[in-house]
Amino acid sequence: MIEIWHHSFAEDNTHDVELTLAGLAENRILNKIIVVNDGAQALDYLYRRGRFATRAEGNPTVFLLDLKMPKVDGLEVLRIIKQDENLRSIPVVMLTSSVEEQDLARSYAYA
Repeated sequence: MIEIWHHSFAEDNTHDVELTLAGLAENRILNKIIVVNDGAQALDYLYRRGRFATRAEGNPTVFLLDLKMPKVDGLEVLRIIKQDENLRSIPVVMLTSSVEEQDLARSYAYA
């Protein structure tokens, strides 16, 4: 496997994207960050298909994943990542404003 030092960020709220990127920059996280806007794009990125078909091989060093996203929700993306032998070692950080205990419990169950 090729080690690529970049991070992926799946978030559908542009304000949250801006805040997160500003926070990372402020803390001198200088790695390339790939931003996608829904769960389907996140899976396309991970599986190198669609507009990401030509991206370099290798997995991100960390994946920031919003829980509530359009097309494919974050929990489903997390489930797919953790069930795939080639993806399961990617550290995933779940981001959410949800206070629903079942959302949090399901996230932990997939990790």
